[in-house]
Amino acid sequence: MIEAEVHQLLRDFLRQQGHTQWPHHLTMARLVARALRLGRSALLQTGSTAAYRGRYRLSYLMPALVWPGPIVLVVPPAIRQQLVQDDIPTLLQTLPTVKSIQIGDCWPSNTFQGILITTPRAWLSAQLRAGTSQEEHRSGGTNNLSTPFPAHTVTLIDGIDPLVEWVRDQLTRSLADADWHQLGLAYPSQQTVIRDVRVKLTHLAFQHPINPYGCYLADVEEHSLLTELYTLLSETPLGLEALPEPWRQFQQQLEQEDGMTWLQLNRESGQLTLRCTPVNLAEIMAPIWRRQPVVLIGAAVDEETRADGYRQRLGLGDLTCLKFPPDRHQDGIQLYAPDRLPMPNSNRFPGAILQEIRNLLQLPETRHQPTVILVGDTPLKAQIGSILAAEYGSRVQVERPELTQNGILVTGWSFWQDYRLRCPSPGLLIITTLPIPSLEDPLVAGQVARHKRLRQDWFRLFLLPTALQTLQLAIAPISAQQGKVALLDNRVNHRSYGRIILKTLSPIAQSTYLDPSWLSPVNQTL
Repeated sequence: MIEAEVHQLLRDFLRQQGHTQWPHHLTMARLVARALRLGRSALLQTGSTAAYRGRYRLSYLMPALVWPGPIVLVVPPAIRQQLVQDDIPTLLQTLPTVKSIQIGDCWPSNTFQGILITTPRAWLSAQLRAGTSQEEHRSGGTNNLSTPFPAHTVTLIDGIDPLVEWVRDQLTRSLADADWHQLGLAYPSQQTVIRDVRVKLTHLAFQHPINPYGCYLADVEEHSLLTELYTLLSETPLGLEALPEPWRQFQQQLEQEDGMTWLQLNRESGQLTLRCTPVNLAEIMAPIWRRQPVVLIGAAVDEETRADGYRQRLGLGDLTCLKFPPDRHQDGIQLYAPDRLPMPNSNRFPGAILQEIRNLLQLPETRHQPTVILVGDTPLKAQIGSILAAEYGSRVQVERPELTQNGILVTGWSFWQDYRLRCPSPGLLIITTLPIPSLEDPLVAGQVARHKRLRQDWFRLFLLPTALQTLQLAIAPISAQQGKVALLDNRVNHRSYGRIILKTLSPIAQSTYLDPSWLSPVNQTL
């Protein structure tokens, strides 16, 4: 069987190359080979450190190259570059058979039996269009049901940790300044009404309290203005047939029961963008997973092996699930989590953590390795960056990708998630607060509102899993070198979910006090 063949080939390759970095290569390779042979979907969590290093990719590339049938390999551009330039050419030199590898956004030909490497955007866009076409076909439309990727073809999707965001980006409909102008041209007799609605919406957006995101969930009045505009346009001689495509798509999304609309406002320029997206992704994604077997590979998408919460969010049915444990001999962190700091909602918190940061920056290792300070609160991030820049000069950078050998990067979570793969390995990561999503973010508020309507525990089902995933990905560069993390959010010591967070960060060597020798090299097995 292919499992035995893949096991033998990969074992010989690893021995030849001297690969000892990841202990789960053969297990994962057999699982992927089994999924290919049986056509059964699987969800594999490799761990954030393995994902950061990319150590696991040989485990799915070997069975993909040996498998005689066609495969779609969906990977983000950063991973694709590593695969195409390094991993695949190295493997092809050792294999007895040669399989064609192509890169593109559509299937090469009906007879192609190789591997097509494509992007998540291209694959998701095609799958979602296919779903829309099928709905229109069933309702009497004439849309072509063909897709750029043939049905029933085994699909491997690597790097799925941001999959929810990828899907939501594809499904979000937006209306910007140019779209209002286009609507006025489509309905010249209604230009005054269209302009008045736009002015009213902008005025209402300015009435919302300022928040760090510049975004606000649409309230009843704002939603009614949009609905009334569509109604008015439908009553004109042109009807809704003259709607520009962005407005047509926005209307379709707006009419969905389980959706949310928000206003994105640039208060300096007065520019307003309207956005609308579905909250429940499961119903949309479930038919996609049924079209073909999929092997989903991510770092840390769920706390549990069965990933029930993650699967429910994305409509994944019954599939093989496995979560690989970390390598306790190579992965782990030294964690400093002081038990005396005020809680983040205290007015004493900013001053207390600033002093704690000063103490940490005096430790020897921060003088010859980069230090990263994660601050989720936007005003506090600017305040800390300004104060530290006055004390440490040009060593301090606020969300700039030019971190020097002894630099100090003050950053929010989003910037760090994008930059961490390109950043020099930090000697110290300071986390001021846990990355629990803020209800001021309309995307967060909309999803929490849905959980409340369903009488579900929105913190345990949504906020906490999101925070855990963000946290694991953020510390991966430090865990990869058994580095040091300072967690200054005292909730980890005094809230019931603190134990879950510490378990997620495992393996750790934890301390509640700071000793000058803390950052010195230690010979300790984590």
